[in-house]
Amino acid sequence: MKGPNEVWVSDITYLRTREGYLYLALITDIFSRKIVGSNVGDTLESVGCRQALASALAELPAQSKPIHHSDQGSQYCCHEYVQELQRHGLSISMTERDHCAENALAERMNGILKQEYGLGLEFPTKQMARKAVEQGIYLYNTRRPHHARVGARPRRQK
Repeated sequence: MKGPNEVWVSDITYLRTREGYLYLALITDIFSRKIVGSNVGDTLESVGCRQALASALAELPAQSKPIHHSDQGSQYCCHEYVQELQRHGLSISMTERDHCAENALAERMNGILKQEYGLGLEFPTKQMARKAVEQGIYLYNTRRPHHARVGARPRRQK
């Protein structure tokens, strides 16, 4: 890969609150490792994934046409989601079987946000969880070093 917006990966994870579960849909750019689209919703229905896609597409440069990769979840296979990808000229890639290694970066993003940014905790309220997601994604995108983002390799210690 030579730059951002060549391949996006997507996945959904859950967030625990005392008021019930929330579902976080993420779209991540493979090259920059930046989260380019997200949505926190009350349901596993496709609406949250479609809203995450809409937020990613809103910031996509006009000539960019990334490959969109996901698992074969019903949210990503539904007609509305596929039609939106096609309408914007994005190629569709999906895992061949239900195995997390085939969507490793997307799965890793879930883990990073849960383990390093506190989203794996149980939140007292859904509102607090939504605020934590907003803060976590902001910090991840702006403060965490991403070697792939600048095309650099980690330096060796002498």
